[in-house]
Amino acid sequence: MAEPRSWQAETALLGNADPSDPTGWFEPLWASAKDGAVTMPWDRDDPHPALAAWPNSPDLGTASGTAVVVGCGLGADAEHLSLLGYETTAFDISPAAIAAARARNPGSAVTYAVGNLLDLPRDWISAFDLVVEIFTVQAVNRRVRGGLTAGVRSLVAPGGILLAIQAIAEKGDDDGPPWPLTQPEIEAFGTDGLSAVSIEGLPDYASPSPLGLWRAEFRRS
Repeated sequence: MAEPRSWQAETALLGNADPSDPTGWFEPLWASAKDGAVTMPWDRDDPHPALAAWPNSPDLGTASGTAVVVGCGLGADAEHLSLLGYETTAFDISPAAIAAARARNPGSAVTYAVGNLLDLPRDWISAFDLVVEIFTVQAVNRRVRGGLTAGVRSLVAPGGILLAIQAIAEKGDDDGPPWPLTQPEIEAFGTDGLSAVSIEGLPDYASPSPLGLWRAEFRRS
């Protein structure tokens, strides 16, 4: 059997394969990972460290309300939110990723679903008290970034919170994927009725960018 390719090599190929379908490379990537042809950095059992160490996180079992994880992959972040006490939905554009998440978490209380930020189900709009977005927006070319960011914002219920974790870019360029976010791009999550609670740079967490990660919290009025 051939040695698995790195995810960087695979995404460099797939992520720029079809400019007319900027999100279409996710399913081939996840399918290749399932077949063992690609090594995946998103294959983890624990929540992302920047989410696990979020200062405003409730204690285990004490949360109430609804939560959603955008681009959930194999479900580690969604399972974490469920353990905190949220009624949790998790979605990914890739059917292969959702099938793998369900298989990895049998008996889970999380609702796993296939979903597209650019074409969300109507009953998800303004439906979630906590929206967690980690690395999905940065994985897609900047030409559709505005639509993806708007999709994330639209999920937040009145009074709800959006937590966005993305790699930091000093200036935007077309050298990706991924395409880390500049400060104006991370601040763009805080529009359409949302306002920033905090936007911080985290240099100590593993990141696709040498500048570290944004961890940004926004609240809808």
